[in-house]
Amino acid sequence: MNKHLLFSLATGLAAALVTPAAIAADESEGDGRSRWGLGLGVVATDSPYAGEGTRTTPFPLVTYEGEKFFFRGITAGWRFIQTDSFTLAGIARMRLDGFDIEDLGREELALRGLDYRLLEDRDDSLDLGLSAAWDGAAGEIEFELLADVTDTSGGYQASLKYGYSFQLGKTRITPNVGVKWLSDDLANYYYGTLDEEVARGVVSYKPDAVSIPHVGIDVSRRIGQKWGLFASLQYRSLPTELERSPLLEQDRDDEASLLIGISRGF
Repeated sequence: MNKHLLFSLATGLAAALVTPAAIAADESEGDGRSRWGLGLGVVATDSPYAGEGTRTTPFPLVTYEGEKFFFRGITAGWRFIQTDSFTLAGIARMRLDGFDIEDLGREELALRGLDYRLLEDRDDSLDLGLSAAWDGAAGEIEFELLADVTDTSGGYQASLKYGYSFQLGKTRITPNVGVKWLSDDLANYYYGTLDEEVARGVVSYKPDAVSIPHVGIDVSRRIGQKWGLFASLQYRSLPTELERSPLLEQDRDDEASLLIGISRGF
């Protein structure tokens, strides 16, 4: 499965207002009780990696919202500060950007000058960091700073996202824009060629630090007191440094992903 894009969507859903966790939290608002959420989602991704193509992957969504502790799929956290307009939390998140070289296309890699037999898989990792969110009449701003604590890439990332929500009956719609900054170690590991690969004769390519902007829209709809439907569409524009990566399709400068799902709060 295309874990790189699945991670992007799962991360977005964990932070967005349309997550199952948010649906569960809405139900518990005002009564102080913790809530669980169980759901199922399906993600369709258009991978920029050479030969990946489009994948459709179903996956479960399990969430928990406590007074301080929360768990949202691949993200767990502890709220240090929480007011009506501001939240500061420490978070731990699985980074599922890893991929197996066998999942990429051999002919497509060859067209990019790479022999798949000389390439290494890219591993997943665990990130730790901080998340801060401001919510007001003008919308919501979220900032995250995460670092790889497993030394898989040894890198870190910062992301900034702005969204504005409005209601149409029982449907909540949140257009959003944002940017993600990857450090050179992080970008080089997942988009460049590794030193051990270069030692085998693979072309050396290191994109260094990059910024990836995106636009998207999240939609959620309540069904009764417990159920909710949600969808998330995101389009990302890849910078020139990544577009030139030999691991990506020729002249590929964007990627898109769509997730739809259903959740029940408990």
